[in-house]
Amino acid sequence: MKTFIKLLLLVAVFSANAQNSISGKITDNNNNPLSEVGIYAQEIHKGTTTNEDGTYVIKNIPNGKLKITFTYLGYKSVTKTIVITSKNEILNIQLEDSSFEMDEIIISTPFNKLQSDNVMKVERLSAESIKKMGATTLAEGITNIAGVSQISTGSSIGKPVIRGLSGNRVLVYTQGIRLENQQFGGEHGLGINDAGISSVEVIKGPASLLYGSDALGGVLYLNPERFASENQKEINFSQKYFSNTLGSNTSVGLKTSKENWKFLARGTYASHSDYTIPTDERVTNTRFNEKDFKTGIAYSKNKFTSEIRYNFNNSQLGLTEGIADQSTSKSLLEPYQVIDNHILSAHNHIFFGNSKLDIDLGYTFNDRQEFEEHEEHDDGEEDEEHEEHEEAALRMKLKTYSYNAKYHFPKTGNFEILSGVQGLHQTNTNFGEEILIPNAIINDFGIFTTANYAWNKSTLQAGIRFDNRNISTESHEVAHEDEIHVFNAIDKSFNSFTTSLGFKTSFTDFFTTRINLATGFRAPNLAELTSNGVHHGTNRFEEGNNNLSNEKNTQIDVSLEYKTEHFEFFANGFYNHLNDYIFLNPTGEIEDENPVYTYVQENAKLYGGEFGFHLHPHPIDWLHLESTFETVTGKQSSGDYLPLIPANTWKNTFRTEFNIKNWLQKGYTSLSLQSTFNQNNVSVFETETPSYNLVNLGFGGDVVLGKTTFTTSISVNNLFDKEYINHLSRLKADGILNQGRNIVVGVNFVL
Repeated sequence: MKTFIKLLLLVAVFSANAQNSISGKITDNNNNPLSEVGIYAQEIHKGTTTNEDGTYVIKNIPNGKLKITFTYLGYKSVTKTIVITSKNEILNIQLEDSSFEMDEIIISTPFNKLQSDNVMKVERLSAESIKKMGATTLAEGITNIAGVSQISTGSSIGKPVIRGLSGNRVLVYTQGIRLENQQFGGEHGLGINDAGISSVEVIKGPASLLYGSDALGGVLYLNPERFASENQKEINFSQKYFSNTLGSNTSVGLKTSKENWKFLARGTYASHSDYTIPTDERVTNTRFNEKDFKTGIAYSKNKFTSEIRYNFNNSQLGLTEGIADQSTSKSLLEPYQVIDNHILSAHNHIFFGNSKLDIDLGYTFNDRQEFEEHEEHDDGEEDEEHEEHEEAALRMKLKTYSYNAKYHFPKTGNFEILSGVQGLHQTNTNFGEEILIPNAIINDFGIFTTANYAWNKSTLQAGIRFDNRNISTESHEVAHEDEIHVFNAIDKSFNSFTTSLGFKTSFTDFFTTRINLATGFRAPNLAELTSNGVHHGTNRFEEGNNNLSNEKNTQIDVSLEYKTEHFEFFANGFYNHLNDYIFLNPTGEIEDENPVYTYVQENAKLYGGEFGFHLHPHPIDWLHLESTFETVTGKQSSGDYLPLIPANTWKNTFRTEFNIKNWLQKGYTSLSLQSTFNQNNVSVFETETPSYNLVNLGFGGDVVLGKTTFTTSISVNNLFDKEYINHLSRLKADGILNQGRNIVVGVNFVL
């Protein structure tokens, strides 16, 4: 660990001495200057805004090729690639009107283009949009993206599901590195607080070419908040209140920036009671508390930039066993989890004229503890609230060192190419009496190359990759209720080639189509290979299978978009064929008073899509009508349905935007209806789920009182307190309803 930190510090202080700048003027179609236009260079973490006369300047720019984005509400975003050839470059930009949302640079794809220029369709959701939804957790917030849902355990634990695939099939990236937190478990959530997240990007489909194993189903890419603009300082305070859980979320952030150095820090504390269902009962021990701290420092000068970030998250999560004692206490009952998650990353760019080298280094440390119920005392009483000195029955420590290096070759005409290597070294160590998975060492190595060629209104992108994963474990014997559970040692290697081919073209200025064909793979995880015992979170005895092979898939995506000034329509369809899909299957046996499940493999397929439109009629500029429909079907080759496939959903939102004199700016109201259909296509050990409709309200904007401005938001989710159970709720088997009406009030001050 010390060696790794020294390496990060060594990279951070590397620098040179030249001073370059970019300046210019931003105007509209009529050559009128635009003030407060956002200007940002992602690669060097530098940004600014235009003055009242539309002028701007960014100093201390490195030599070589640089991509700069210009964004302004109500105008089309523009990205320009400029090669610095003099000390003072002049770049004037004219922005065109646009009635729709600003186009943004997509970070999760290889060439970091605007979404409108990307070959791969990537969905993006801003942090501002998540706040307006009134979501309790980040996992809940991203379900507003069509094709994305969550497997939930109460209101505190959520796992992302992309087009019916979840768990280790969906890779999560944060701070530019992969998040590793024992994600194989059904009750293991993200462990990331939404405070300090600027946006979320979702790749829906195999992304193994860019990210290796575990990206077979897609990627959830979390972009951290930006540093302050040059020579600026900002203090931010936000507070949210949740009526359903009597919960609160408090966050305080500080940003400061100079020409070469930038710094930020943010602390967040959240606390919630048991959630309330529409029958006015609380689901016992769904309460949770969370502490989160994020900090970062960035340095840039001439040919080098570096960004180092650190995130510590402590989550204390109650594990419910049903509806029992009614309480508004926020102190946990047993059983419960305590999870510490440390994420340290270094994101670096080295410029060589027209080429560039990106180096990402990461370290994550996940300490997961689970505390079981106390045994009864001699007097028959039982302790309910946990004691600090109690040792965890289950404790796993997971350490992951990761690296990712990508070289962007000099651009030749319209041809771009990059090559890279990725890998990780991971260790899992057990400290508790119970063992779910054995002590293990995992090593990954991957090498890839991808190219992009653009001509006229068309773009072609292709790539190939090779990966190797080695898994070695220790042998263990665990005694449980007079039974000896044996974990045999294994030493296995898994190899795979993956490829991708994508094509984008615009037949007219309004109509764009994308076709992508990609393969992906996933090596079996430790739980699937080695489990041999009772998993109390799922109430079953799980047996691993060390004969499992790689999962492999081939997916074709077709995306059609029609976009004019006042109307947008999209249709996304996909077909995903999976070879050797791994899933749990009941054996019919009973062991340790629990049903026995074992991991098996069978070919499978998933197909479906997302469809929708956005209407912004002229001349009613304040009105928006948005509608999306999403569907996915998953089947085994035997004809049986796959488990945990979300039901078809239709979402309709009526939204207005307005200003009220000088005291309410960027105001909005929203009324949405979410219709979830029956889920009758269920696996052999699932039950069908009935349909339901939820109505949500939202209101907010920037309130101006004298010289003080603050942002406020009010949302009412499940307005009519509808009784329902989501098909992907892990509490569904016990007949426990999802959350009832929840009023969320938020306020945000920038000092």
